[in-house]
Amino acid sequence: MGRVRVAAGATRRALPFLLRGLVSSAVALVLLIRVLLVAAFTLIGVGWPAIPSTVRAVRRWAGDERRRVAAWTGRPVPAPYPPPIPDDPAIPTRALLAEPATRRDLAWLLVHGLTGLVAGFLAILLPLSVVNAAVVPVYWWAVPSDEPVQSPYPVTSWLGALGMLPLGLGWLVLTLVLVPLLARWQAGAAARLLAPTKDARLSERVTELTATRAAALEAHGAELRRIERDLHDGTQNRLVGVIMHLGIAERALRRDPASALPLLLKAQDQAADALSELRDVVRSIYPPVLAERGLDGALAALAARCAVPCTLRVDGLRRLPAALEAAAYFVVAEALTNTAKHSGADHAGVTVTLRPPAEPGDEEALVIEVRDDGHGGADESGGSGLAGIRRRVAAFDGHTDVTSPPGGPTVVRAVIPCAS
Repeated sequence: MGRVRVAAGATRRALPFLLRGLVSSAVALVLLIRVLLVAAFTLIGVGWPAIPSTVRAVRRWAGDERRRVAAWTGRPVPAPYPPPIPDDPAIPTRALLAEPATRRDLAWLLVHGLTGLVAGFLAILLPLSVVNAAVVPVYWWAVPSDEPVQSPYPVTSWLGALGMLPLGLGWLVLTLVLVPLLARWQAGAAARLLAPTKDARLSERVTELTATRAAALEAHGAELRRIERDLHDGTQNRLVGVIMHLGIAERALRRDPASALPLLLKAQDQAADALSELRDVVRSIYPPVLAERGLDGALAALAARCAVPCTLRVDGLRRLPAALEAAAYFVVAEALTNTAKHSGADHAGVTVTLRPPAEPGDEEALVIEVRDDGHGGADESGGSGLAGIRRRVAAFDGHTDVTSPPGGPTVVRAVIPCAS
């Protein structure tokens, strides 16, 4: 009974998918006819202007199929297309025709247009056959004897009518087996044809890693420049002042020892200030609280010091590589600083979750979300620090999403992959 319930549930999910696929395949056939007509006119030299619009129409319908398959399987089907091409009347045509994704879209159009109709009609006929076999014994006797029920044989007696019941059971078994199988086949074929190829994914990955490396180098350079600026403008100037006052105190000791004490005390104060600034610089490189209390303890300290009332929720967190913990710490610190300075919020919330791998081969990911109830409208170009957060996260091959509509709320969400 458990298997029957599972099969029934799979069939209930597959039926709407195949019925929408029936409509989708009908549109695909219309587009296929359009493609063939454009190709025929192109052979005689008059179809070239219609190629870009035709290819884009196919892409739009292929995109709808990706969304349909993703909604049914729960796994996204990424588009394999490069960035948009300028609307030059000559360049798009050559570029669109040269793309492997265009040929794969056309292959999907042919396969889906021909097989989707068959799968959709089977998804209609099989359940109807089950229903028909179940109700024939109810009404066969009311049909005129010279025009008996044909389902699939003439039903002229109670014996023939009762014979429809095992036949209906057979239709039911076929429905429970074939309908989910057809749906899985249709979704798999669409995913294979409409998703990027392995070579395309590899090329995209290389491009992403190149951009990530550039972002990491830029973030590293910016961090070095900040440290140099802090040391030069703060600690170095303090130490120069200490040296000057010690030199003056030395000369005062030779002439008037009593006058040297205030100078020594002032030099001591400047040395203490220099040490404090140096500690601030060290904390900005790697906060000692991370080593002492871990990321959850360090974030708790950040939330407690935030000028806006802040709540912290940590889920499934464990010790991570030091560089990753430092990046997460500074992402939250910068986001809370933005909240205190720019949002006008009454409350902020920080959620940090260690997300397990979605599929075999994936990595764990540290998901950081900082939310406030301020007035929204955060602008990355306004020097709010969001660009720095984005660069810091990109250096770890992660991504950052910022949602800040006018009126709020503002949500900064960073996802950082972490090695096991």
